[in-house]
Amino acid sequence: MKTVISLVENDNGRLRRTGLEMATKAADLAKQLGVASGAVVLGKGAEQAAEQLKKTPVDTIYAGADVPLDGFLGDPAADALEALLKQTGPALLLVPATNLGKDLAARLGVRLNAGVITEASDVSAKDGAVVVQSPKFGGSVLSSIQFKSADYQIVVCRANSFAARDEAGKGNVVTLAADGSKQYPARIEEAVAQEAGKLTVDEAGIVVSGGRGLGGPEHFDIIEALADALGGAVGASRAAVDAGWIPHAHQVGQTGKTVTPQLYIACGISGAIQHKVGMRSAGIIVAINKDGNAPIFEFCDLGVVGDLFQIGPELTKLVKERKGAA
Repeated sequence: MKTVISLVENDNGRLRRTGLEMATKAADLAKQLGVASGAVVLGKGAEQAAEQLKKTPVDTIYAGADVPLDGFLGDPAADALEALLKQTGPALLLVPATNLGKDLAARLGVRLNAGVITEASDVSAKDGAVVVQSPKFGGSVLSSIQFKSADYQIVVCRANSFAARDEAGKGNVVTLAADGSKQYPARIEEAVAQEAGKLTVDEAGIVVSGGRGLGGPEHFDIIEALADALGGAVGASRAAVDAGWIPHAHQVGQTGKTVTPQLYIACGISGAIQHKVGMRSAGIIVAINKDGNAPIFEFCDLGVVGDLFQIGPELTKLVKERKGAA
């Protein structure tokens, strides 16, 4: 292996928090393995994102502003990464467990005959080999996995699994040129932007989630009000998403997103294992549920048995009052 590279996603020049974490992890792994480190940013805003990545300890930053991520599906990114990896030689690639990251891991795994490990919660180096920690069977088992002798190794990393830190690296920026001769079969006709200023559950330090106990979509305003008061994001259980009360982007759990906020408040959520595996690593877990026998009370840090329709608004009021007095 000659290098450890991370794919860092950005939104028009704004780095996602998970990208900073992965860039830092790539640099640390490379140091342990005695090889070079790098981070890749693609699409619009790549130059601005590259400047921000100079605050991380990676050796080289690869910026592909001309790679048309906004116009097509994953093909342009796969082409750019394939070319880069073949140029750098045998490498370990870290990608986020996002729609794009999972797509690219599959494509590059086939193209490069690479080993692929998904749902990584930690990656380390031991005796010159890469060791990946990955939860299995709904999080009830934590497996340690090593690659066989593949030239290229790809790890799909769960959000919020690593810690980012400010540490200036070498600051080398290399421009990645897009292949203008490529023709792609699928084009993106429309992109619907997330409402400005709203945090996503996988990036927020505080998450307030609602479940089946809300009774309907009209009551998610209680969750939104509390999340706004706390400066956090709105999450949801699978039951709420399946019922069509809130978009899938808010879902926390085994088939949704894994979150590790400092504070997680579950309102009207029973705490089934599918939801538990998505939020069990939160710093403090608070549960509000009228059913005192709900499974979530078995693992939460603070449990409140009561009517969330009364407790939620009152808690929001108290938070606002406390913030106003601060």
